[in-house]
Amino acid sequence: MLTDRRKFLKSTAALLAISSWSAANRGNQPFFGLPEINYQQQPLPFSYGALEPAIDAMTMEIHYSKHAAGYTKNLNDACLAEKVNTQVLPLVTLLSAISGYSEKMRNNAGGHYNHEFFWQSLHSPQPAVAHQPTGPLAAAIENKFSSFDQFKLQFAEVAKSRFGSGWAWLIKAKDGSLQIGSTPNQDNPLMNISSLQGTPLLGLDVWEHAYYLRYQNRRADYITAWWTLVNWPIVEQRYQQ
Repeated sequence: MLTDRRKFLKSTAALLAISSWSAANRGNQPFFGLPEINYQQQPLPFSYGALEPAIDAMTMEIHYSKHAAGYTKNLNDACLAEKVNTQVLPLVTLLSAISGYSEKMRNNAGGHYNHEFFWQSLHSPQPAVAHQPTGPLAAAIENKFSSFDQFKLQFAEVAKSRFGSGWAWLIKAKDGSLQIGSTPNQDNPLMNISSLQGTPLLGLDVWEHAYYLRYQNRRADYITAWWTLVNWPIVEQRYQQ
């Protein structure tokens, strides 16, 4: 009886989430990431070595083909076990009701989404590519943090001070303001259990597997190098959606 009740509560939470999401987004394009992030691992938008020297090829290959691929597999296993129809329920909707699911679902749905979001946020560090935002996002950052340099300092401090493993985020809060924060493990700001709530615009993986081969314990050096990889046009599109 207890198992049946739990299944009923999960199904109800999922249906309510779908209804709420549909009402809020009817007629709109997917609004969390470009392109929409679903339940499958997508090909990297760059080669393993394209992010050199900031992120070495071996780290990138292990990160994508082992760690991230594992989250995707485990997410789909959890969806099968918990009877989630991945053809109907958007991943962002599942995340918004994650408290109704298992710990395995929480860890792997977050891990899969976060990594797909992370890959989209990166590009090769070409000199011709602007290393800061433009337009409305640039104005919003200056308004909130006084300057782009101050924003970078605050973001880097949050990333460096995240205890253990986790993520640092720039988000657009429900009131439209920009906020910087972090989440533990594979949690993210879309989850209804997160203390940081909003639309992710930019995320940085500060798990050791993201940087240890090149930087060992020097997380601050990894963060400094990562700024050269940020795909600001994608971040700007997320902000303007």
